Amino acid sequence: MSTTKRKIPSPITILMIVIVLAAIATLLLPAGKYETLSYTSGSTTFTVSTPRGDSSLPFSQATLDALGIRIPLQTFADGGIRKPVSIPGTYTTIAANRQGPLDVLRAPVKGIYDSIDIILFILVIGGFMSVFNGSGALIRGLSVLSYRMKGRESWLIVILTFLFSFGGASYGMAEESLAFYPVLVPLFLAAGYDLIVPVMVLFGGTQLGTLASFSNPFSTIIASNAAGVSWKEGLNERLLVFAVTTIVAIVYTVRYAQKVKRNPQASYVWKVDGKMPEQPAAAEEGAHTRLAGRDAALLTLFLGSFGVMIYGVVKLDWWLTEMTMLFLGAAILLGVILRMPEKEFIGAFLKGAEELLSVAFIVGIARGVTIILNDGAISDTILFYTSRGLAGFSPLVFILLMFALYILFTLFISSSSGMAVLTMPIMGALGIMAGVPGREMVNAYLYGMGIMGFLTPTGLILPSLQMVNVSYAAWWRFIRGLLLWLIVLCILFLLLGVTL
Repeated sequence: MSTTKRKIPSPITILMIVIVLAAIATLLLPAGKYETLSYTSGSTTFTVSTPRGDSSLPFSQATLDALGIRIPLQTFADGGIRKPVSIPGTYTTIAANRQGPLDVLRAPVKGIYDSIDIILFILVIGGFMSVFNGSGALIRGLSVLSYRMKGRESWLIVILTFLFSFGGASYGMAEESLAFYPVLVPLFLAAGYDLIVPVMVLFGGTQLGTLASFSNPFSTIIASNAAGVSWKEGLNERLLVFAVTTIVAIVYTVRYAQKVKRNPQASYVWKVDGKMPEQPAAAEEGAHTRLAGRDAALLTLFLGSFGVMIYGVVKLDWWLTEMTMLFLGAAILLGVILRMPEKEFIGAFLKGAEELLSVAFIVGIARGVTIILNDGAISDTILFYTSRGLAGFSPLVFILLMFALYILFTLFISSSSGMAVLTMPIMGALGIMAGVPGREMVNAYLYGMGIMGFLTPTGLILPSLQMVNVSYAAWWRFIRGLLLWLIVLCILFLLLGVTL
């Protein structure tokens, strides 16, 4: 009996389908607009835009209060709000502007054009990562750590889970973790653990970082930008979530690993898949037992680049242009340290950019969805009817609904950048109208994607399990208990974030 596997469309295909559906929606929904309020840095007035034209109002908290906008005046003054804010209660219908086939084709092109600053940043990050990964410094650094921790492997779980979680939270490490299975699987098997442990350390670590991203340019920064708030808002909360969730996951994994070491039949690989892996051959003695000076310099430069980025954004008001410049310079410096020939450096850099080209296209194409909705004048219509449907919900209930919605959305769109630019312009404005801070809308998006990312087949879990030949069922048996803890923690942090 033959079976046919259902193939899930790629994120780009899904987004193109959404663009078509958005165009169809412009044929079915009435066009309408909210009046919007915007502020230009240094100005003494707000600008109110209406279908009839623009007008000015005093730049004061009294103006915001009179319009029913629950945003502190200082947030505008500090540049925390960059995009026009919908004014509650001002929705009116306007003439329809239905979107046709040509508009559908034009939308992703316009989206890429409008997102060029983010796209360039993504491509340069890809080039930087390719040059660094080509040095082998990270692999050798992990190898040195593995030898030094021999006999204390539980501490290796602690250290590596933290490092991969930090990588996911700081710069969006994800697919890169697949390269480390050949290094870590033999180590953990030799320690008496099972194959779920390296999956949790590598995939689970980076996924924890996705959930608690504090400076990830592919999720936190893009989502904050799309929501019209600064990613610095909520930074302290996200750092706390990163620490708490990582500690909880480490404790959960270490307890499981120690239980398997005491009793191999406690392994879910044994219980579900009915197999135990053979112990690996001993590694070559003396291999990578010390970190070379050049590798130490490379690792310092690598980690330092992200530290400089965070400092520049927080203290120097850097944004995408400066951050792109930073990683371009860091990539060149890496090439100098590695003494790479010019053609080799350019080849490695372009290869890395090419590997993230799909991410760049996802950002632009997802922006095309917003363009269709805006050009068809139904973005505010959707916002209006959704807000009516959520009328009466308190901010606490509203933020929990957003958390649940993002868990659901991630079943269909696993790309954090695509999800951000597709949903945040609408959800962010809706959250403001509901009295939910923009930073918490971004957090609901992060936490929802982070939770479902442990399970969604459109993400990295299936390739990760394939690397070690472990079934999805065995993974589910292991991860479900941790997910329950993480969901409870996310709910608590969201509720605290809205009330404090």
